[in-house]
This record gives sequence, C-alpha cells and structure tokens, in this order.
Amino acid sequence: MQAAQGRASKQVVTGPATAAATATATANAAADAAESGERAWRAARGLADIQYAPLPPRAPTPPPDWLVALMKWLSKLFEPLGRLLGKGWGTIEILLLVAAAGGALWILASFLLPLWRQRGRAPPPPGDWTPDAGEAAILLADADALAAQGRFDEAAHLLLRRSVQQIAQAQPTLLAPSDTARDIAAMAALPANARAAFATMAGAVERALYALRPLAREDWSAAREAYAAFARVGLQAGAA
Repeated sequence: MQAAQGRASKQVVTGPATAAATATATANAAADAAESGERAWRAARGLADIQYAPLPPRAPTPPPDWLVALMKWLSKLFEPLGRLLGKGWGTIEILLLVAAAGGALWILASFLLPLWRQRGRAPPPPGDWTPDAGEAAILLADADALAAQGRFDEAAHLLLRRSVQQIAQAQPTLLAPSDTARDIAAMAALPANARAAFATMAGAVERALYALRPLAREDWSAAREAYAAFARVGLQAGAA
C-alpha cells in the first residue's frame, strides 16, 4: 500500500516537470530556428551579386541644341500672345459667346428664311405656268428615243425627273428636297393638269422601281400623254 502511494506521489510530482521541460524544449527549438533564419538572411544580404540598394535615378538625356533653340524661339514668338490672352480673357470669352450666338442665329435663319419667303409669296393661280414648249419637245424626244428601244421604265423616269427640275427652275421656293412625286402631285400651287401628270408619271415609275413590274408600252403611252397634255405639246411629236 505504501509502495502504491509512493508511485502515485512520483507521478503527481513528475507530471508538471515534464510539461515544463517540453515547453522549454519547444521554445529553444523556435529560438534556434529564428536564429538560423536570421543567419541565412544575413548571409543572403551579404552576397555581392544580389542588388538590394535602390539604383540611383538615370540622368535624363539633354535635348539637342537645335530643339532647345527652337523652343526658345517659339517661346519668344508666342509670349506676347499669351500675355494678351491672360489679361483680356474676359473680353475674349464675350467675343466667343457672341460668335456662337451669331452662328446659331445664322443656322436658324438659313432654315426659316426660305419658309418665310415661300409664305410671303402668294401661290401662282392654277393654269398660270407650263414648261417651256421647246424644252418640253426636247424632253419628249429624248424619252421617245428610250421608248423606241423598249426601255419604257427609263423613259417614264426621265419624264418625271426632268419635270421636277423644270418646276424647281420656274418656282425655286415651291419644292423642298424631301418632296416626292406624290407630294408634288398634291400641291395646290400647281395647275390641275400638272398634278394629274405627276400622279400618272409617279404611279408608273413607282411600279417599275419599287414593285419591280416593268412598264408596258401602254403604261409608257399613258405617262407620255399626261406630260404632253400638261406641257401643251402635240402628241404627234415623236410619239412612240
């Protein structure tokens, strides 16, 4: 019994001592590792073939003499202008604003002035205007030449296009660039026979260009008769 108590007493006494010894050994090992790492770091830092210190900045290459002289000359040349701009910037800013406002007014006037002129001019009474008889006869002759070759689509298109040019020359303020043949055919400022001619020619050209339906001789004859009646040119003149 006494022997068992002695063994237990030894175990109780020796347990804390063992833990302390283990902790001491761990601390010593950590210290040795730290010291070993420091020695390795110092050894690496001591190597001459490894650069640790920052390199000195590289001195910039001076510009060539001709460039230096050019910059000095430009500086002297624009120095008065720079001083003037610096002193009178308020005046220059006002001038720029005035120029911008003038440009905006000019653009606005370029759009509104044609409308104002057209509005201020009374439309000509229906029946007042027809194309020049000589020009109309030449136009019909050109179109008849195309029709004689069987090119009825081109002949009708030629009549329509030249008719628009004739109206634009006679009445410059009447047509707008966006006006179509159908728009022209509905204009009250044109004579009734002109509107009818444009409606007939526009229908034929639209069928040929957009519906891809080639015109027949009958279609061409209808377009030609409509233009000839409007231009008051005899149908017998080169009729195809």
